[in-house]
Parts: sequence; structure tokens; C-alpha cells
Amino acid sequence: MPQALPFGDPVAEDGTFPDDVVAELPNRRDVPFGLYVHVPFCSVRCGYCDFNTYTTEDFGPGASRDSYAGTLASELDFARHVLDRAEAPQRRLSTVFFGGGTPTLLPAADLAAMLERAKDLFGVVPGAEITTEANPDTVTPEAAETLAAAGFTRLSIGMQSAVPHVLKTLDRTHDPRNIHRAVEAARAAGLQVSLDLIYGTPGETLQDWGQSLEAAIAEGPDHISAYSLIVESGTAMAAKIRRGTLPDIDPDDQADKYLLTEDVLSRAGYEWYEVSNFSTSPQTRSQHNMNYWLDTDWWGAGPGAHSHMSGMRWWNVKHPLAYAQRLRGGTSPGHAQETLTAEDRKLEHLMLRLRLADGLDVAQYNAMPGAGSVTGVQLRALQKRGLVEEAPLAASAEHPEGRAVLTVHGRLLADAVIRTLSE
Repeated sequence: MPQALPFGDPVAEDGTFPDDVVAELPNRRDVPFGLYVHVPFCSVRCGYCDFNTYTTEDFGPGASRDSYAGTLASELDFARHVLDRAEAPQRRLSTVFFGGGTPTLLPAADLAAMLERAKDLFGVVPGAEITTEANPDTVTPEAAETLAAAGFTRLSIGMQSAVPHVLKTLDRTHDPRNIHRAVEAARAAGLQVSLDLIYGTPGETLQDWGQSLEAAIAEGPDHISAYSLIVESGTAMAAKIRRGTLPDIDPDDQADKYLLTEDVLSRAGYEWYEVSNFSTSPQTRSQHNMNYWLDTDWWGAGPGAHSHMSGMRWWNVKHPLAYAQRLRGGTSPGHAQETLTAEDRKLEHLMLRLRLADGLDVAQYNAMPGAGSVTGVQLRALQKRGLVEEAPLAASAEHPEGRAVLTVHGRLLADAVIRTLSE
């Protein structure tokens, strides 16, 4: 089952922001603004998935696959009214990301219509990155051409593995041969391509994982995401592990596979820019995800979607019917919200920047409001343990107190590094 929503403060029925958030909005004029669109429909629920997804096609008025584009557009209208009422600076969208679920279960024309509504309401910056996730079985040349003509620039394809028995364990039903067909269709339409992989599946050998990496590289994608499998409580996979019908996740095995990932992808010309993400150049990094990691603003539309604005987060009701009913009644689909303290924001800055290849600018972090600072003594101790790179620690005109950049072994122990620096 999808994970439960976190607790928080109530969201105003008309979506009005708290006064302190409104007061900070003018200072965010030059901060990138993105849009995330959640499409909650899937043909099959994978055993490891705890995302807010549903295999039912029709929950009622406004909550079916057929009517979803119109319901989502009504939230975009609502967002525009909320921002205008708060006199927020007029910011065009720098990124748009359709995730799920399986967005490409909807007709490409529906995705195009939702994007067009977003463009009409917010505008997009020149060269904006516009991505949709896709199941390889749902990508056709015609669909790719429709998406490209609508302004999509990038397709993120859920490959997960190239090994049939691993896909079976993950309950992935796509035909592995359709990875190549989907990539070809995207390329022919002029779209950038990202392939998403998962390592550490029970029963997956190191050789299996190497085979998946090589198969992904052979497709020549611009970007590869390689995520370690996390077994969430409440999923079908968690139940199988609990019953003993599947072996549990082995952290040492996952570490070996991450080291293999770094080796294989770097030799193939891919550079890590975030712990789980690799690209052929800075230009092919996922700009939308970079915006998450760099504390920018975004509106999350759709059931269960999360948003962030000026240090405030809120998240929508999860169920598609409850979501549609709220919007049909003219009220916010928001379930709850929280405003981050200075200490919260500083800790998140530390956590997120350390995941990036650009690292943590020490002077910038130390100057932030809130308790805590990073010292040279701490960083040198971590460097001697082989967890942070030595060269970036040197002071420069741009980084007067240096940068903390994780080594490949530091990436494996990122949580421990964060705890050390936040104590």
C-alpha cells in the first residue's frame, strides 16, 4: 500500500499561505520555480513500490484516467490564483516533471494538454527542461512525437534491470526488448533520454548488475539513475522477506554494486553529479531534481504531490477521488503543511549539498541562520578517513573555506558523514 502521509498543520481551504511565507516571497524572485505533476495510475503495482499509485482506472467523477487531465488542470488554475493572491513574483517554470505512477499510461495528447495549461498559466523559461517518466511498454514513435511537439524535452524510462529473473522479483512486467524500442522512439523525436536502474534486488548477483549497467550504456542514454533498492514496510516485497520467501537486502552487496556502478559508468564517460545520478555532461543532468537538491521552489500537482515555497512544504490528499472532490468544490487539495525552522533548513542544506558532486560550500553553510558549523578540523579528519576529497578542501576566492566533496567511499557512508558534521 502507498505510504501514509506525514502529519502537519492544516492547509487553508483557499490555499492562502501563512504571513511569514508571503513576506519571504519577494526575496525568491530569482529562485528557480518548477512544476511536478503526479499521475497516480499504473497497470500493475510493483512489489517494492510504496509510491502513491493505483491500478484502478476509474474512482468516480474527475478521478478516472480519462478525466484526469482536466482535474489536474483545475489544480494548476488553483495554483495560479493562490500565487496571484499572495502577490508572488511572476516566475516562469524552469522545469516541469511528470512522474508517477506511469504518466505514459495516459494518452500522449493528455500529457500535452496538461503541459499546455501549465505554459498558459505560468510560462516557461527558454530551454526549460520538461520531462515525463515512462514505462518502456507504453512508448511508441507516435507518442514520442506528440510529446516532443508539445514541448517535452526529456524521457525518463523505467528500465530497472536487463535481467529477466530480477525483473520478475521486482514484479516488473515490461518486455526488456522494449527498452531499445523506447529509446529509439525518443531519439527519433529529438528527446533526451534517461534510464532508471535499481540494484540490490534479492537474488541479483554482481554479474547480473554488471549486465544491466552494460545494457543501459549500450543504449547511449544522456543520463542514468542507479538507485539502491529500499524495502519499505507495507509493500508486497517486505511481506515476502518477512515470510522468508525472499532473502533480505544485504548492505555489503549493495555497496559492492555501487562501487561497480561508479567504475563501469565512469569508464563509459558518465560522471556522478549526485550520489545516485550520472550524466554525460553538466547539460544533461536532471535540472528538475537539481532544483529539489538546491532548495528552490516548486508546485506539486496531483494526489499526494508535495510542494515547497519559501521554506514551507505542503502535500495533497492521497486518494484520486478525494483530490478530485476537493478541486470540484473549489477548495485546496492540500492535506497538511509545515514551515521549516532555520535549523531544519540548515540541516537539509547540509544533507542535500553533500549528496552533490559540487559539494558543500563551507562558508555558505556556516553563514546560514541556525545552530551548527563545519570546521576544518572535522573536514581534515574525514579526509584522512578517505570520506571527503582533499583538493576541494583548499580555500579559494570562490570558496573561502573550501568545499566538502564526498569520495566514492564517502558516498557509501554519506549518512555517517552528515551526522559527524551536524553534531
